Amino acid sequence: MSAQTKFMLDESRMPTHWYNIAADLPVAPPPVLHPATMKPVGPDDLAPLFPIELILQEVSTEREVPIPEPVREVFRLWRPSPLVRAHRLEKALGTPARIYYKYEGVSPAGSHKPNTAVPQAWYNAQAGIRKLATETGAGQWGSALAFGGALFGIEVTVFQVRVSYDQKPYRRALMETYGARCIASPSNETNSGRAVLAKDPRHPGSLGIAISEAVEVAATHDDTKYSLGSVLNHVLLHQTIVGQEAMLQLEMAGDDPDVIVGCTGGGSNFAGMSFPFIGQQLRGGRKRRIVAIEPAACPSLTRGKYAYDFGDTAHLTPLAKMHTLGSTFTPPGFHAGGLRYHGMAPMVSHLSELGLIEARAYQQTQCFEAGVLFARNEGIVPAPEANHAVKGAIDEALRCKREGRSEVILFNLCGHGHFDMSAYTNYMAGNLSDQSYDEEELAMALAGLPSVPA
Repeated sequence: MSAQTKFMLDESRMPTHWYNIAADLPVAPPPVLHPATMKPVGPDDLAPLFPIELILQEVSTEREVPIPEPVREVFRLWRPSPLVRAHRLEKALGTPARIYYKYEGVSPAGSHKPNTAVPQAWYNAQAGIRKLATETGAGQWGSALAFGGALFGIEVTVFQVRVSYDQKPYRRALMETYGARCIASPSNETNSGRAVLAKDPRHPGSLGIAISEAVEVAATHDDTKYSLGSVLNHVLLHQTIVGQEAMLQLEMAGDDPDVIVGCTGGGSNFAGMSFPFIGQQLRGGRKRRIVAIEPAACPSLTRGKYAYDFGDTAHLTPLAKMHTLGSTFTPPGFHAGGLRYHGMAPMVSHLSELGLIEARAYQQTQCFEAGVLFARNEGIVPAPEANHAVKGAIDEALRCKREGRSEVILFNLCGHGHFDMSAYTNYMAGNLSDQSYDEEELAMALAGLPSVPA
């Protein structure tokens, strides 16, 4: 066993630009459409929600987008994040594979989310915006934007999916510590929330509903913009600092990944790690297997339909072509709250259609079993979302063991589980069950997809 398991970059080598995969795609992704006209949306359509700089990043085809120095200055609080060789996990598995993980739990909010929350807050502040509305599932995104808002003097309102609001009180406390206001969704504060509660006063909520509430607040208040923690191109762009750092650190380690694994909900942490490597491949570099791991209870990539759909339940957003379970789909209340979105990022969905990535779905008890094994060997308790990537990496390592292959496996450990210990308590007590979505509800949600002319 090597004594050196952690690979740290000097601050001077932290990337100065984000990587934009749109520049290297062999086929451009389908355009985002205005639901009223069915024509591609323009900057004016997005202006009520986002500042112009983020809109320009959303539609950019430039390969490199500069990271503003004030943003890099904040990043230096925790970046570059460590890359770690998981020697003890390798030994426990008896695998000839070499396993590396990029640990994003070192950020102030405990996950990868500040990689986009900080620049989003900064760009809004530069545009004179002083209020932001957003949604969150498990609370990682809400915590991150609350942190970004605190740094740049922005008031943040967070609509948190009700089931996670109840399951994860400490994430709510973290948001409030940073100065944000956290509201259980669906709520009585918006028309879209009241409409849901009128039909079901005990509705557990969904990210689609929470997005509707946040978008409604932004669209009806001139002093407020909307901020999203995943799915959109500019969000995925900001996360590519993770994969770019990992490339440099693997050079230090003298290794190169054969397999890259990431958990997928909306797609941002998966994209952040994998897009720089996929881009390298598209420019003539070596091919790698890129594996997206999603929850079996909300399987947009493996069970969803590739179609135009709304990003929210109340149909306030534009139409994006993505792998979707239907905007009205409500997944069961499993503990990986950050992976409970009905759709996959359009850019990730596009790469799946191009055959550049593959996808698998796991039940939550399998993932918690993997997370506990990882914690007992590597010392870090992963967030429930990250457990999906841990499970995927372990399965790849066991495949290498069966096949006698010494492959290099890289995965993004996107956050720690310190605010999720009630889920681990339930798992240890045998009270954590695998939950299935309602097949009839899924069929109804997919039947209700909007009709878009060819």
